[in-house]
Amino acid sequence: MKRVKRTERGWAGHFCLAQRCLFRRNTLLECGKEKVVVSTVGLLYNRETNEIEKIGSDGYYECMVFPAIKKGNYWDADWSKTLESETITFFNEGSDQKANEMHEDMIKKFTDKMKKGE
Repeated sequence: MKRVKRTERGWAGHFCLAQRCLFRRNTLLECGKEKVVVSTVGLLYNRETNEIEKIGSDGYYECMVFPAIKKGNYWDADWSKTLESETITFFNEGSDQKANEMHEDMIKKFTDKMKKGE
């Protein structure tokens, strides 16, 4: 079975308002020449109202997977080609944990695919 390299990164991988999101995860998965970015953002903070807003109309957290493309020195998300996405439509005390679980589930799914060469 192939080996998948996992790199956690310190910036949001997608969403034009990500700088306002209080929750951000970005994970690069590499297996041979195949590279994907798993990006999760959430808790979009509105500075004017001091409230948390939905991302789009779907939910408070969004996890998306993209093929990676070289941008300068980094492999980053190719936003034009979404491979998969999922949202969390609620916001409560346990939401960050659910968002982390969603992100980890997506990592596992794509790690398994990459190991099998799918």
